Amino acid sequence: MKAAAPGVKLTYDDFLLFPDDGQRHELIDGEHYVTPSPASVHQRIVGNIYFRMRRFLEGSPVGEAFLAPFDVVFGTHDVVEPDLLYIAAARRRDILTAQHVRGVPDLVIEVGSPGTRKRDETIKRRLYERTGVQEYWVVDPELEVVRVYRLDGGTYGRPIELAREAGDVLKSGVIEGFELPLTDVFRMPDAATPDAAS
Repeated sequence: MKAAAPGVKLTYDDFLLFPDDGQRHELIDGEHYVTPSPASVHQRIVGNIYFRMRRFLEGSPVGEAFLAPFDVVFGTHDVVEPDLLYIAAARRRDILTAQHVRGVPDLVIEVGSPGTRKRDETIKRRLYERTGVQEYWVVDPELEVVRVYRLDGGTYGRPIELAREAGDVLKSGVIEGFELPLTDVFRMPDAATPDAAS
């Protein structure tokens, strides 16, 4: 697909024409972003979070969690694929379609890598803030920390920073009763280390 001409915003129709090449394609304010396939450490962390969240939701069915690749269509010019997202049961019928989410998830989680870290903390954070995502977690595999942004009066305040080293436990503001020890988030097989993230 050709790059958009300067000043031209791409749309969801353009997004549907992007190649199925194993990379993550996203539109933010009409600009096309491409991210390579994630590394093993990234995938292990995503799996760790999803496993704990899924187990919790099976016992307390207050909503549903989804893994990438799964499109979130905020609007004509904004289509992203978060690593993980959560939708409360009360809102599921309004925004969940057979193909994707069309609307605003309650919680979005991005696991950073060298290629996405800056975008996750700036461009994507601003997108999630202005669209009304109630809670946004940015997971840093290298530092083994999670930064939690919560919407307050329409904006994200200073993030709560939690660290594995401190033995912190993340308590979600949107999934009532869900607690996630950071030792579980960053747990790796003996041979795997966060240095392998890319």
